[in-house]
Amino acid sequence: MPTYHVEMMEGRTVEQKKKLAEAITRVSVEILGGQPDSVDIIITDIKRENWATGGKLWSEPRS
Repeated sequence: MPTYHVEMMEGRTVEQKKKLAEAITRVSVEILGGQPDSVDIIITDIKRENWATGGKLWSEPRS
C-alpha cells in the first residue's frame, strides 16, 4: 500500500491532522483496496520562513 508525504505550513492542530490522515486512509482503501493498517502518512510541518512562492517567503507580508 502507499506511503503519503504531506508537507504543509505549520499551524494546523493535531485534530486537523488526525482528520486528514483518516480521510486519506479511507479514500486509499476505497480506491486501492487493502487494509487501513497498510497506509502510511508522513506529515511534515514547514515554517513559513522556509517556504517561498513566486520568489517571496511566506513569512513576509503579502499584498
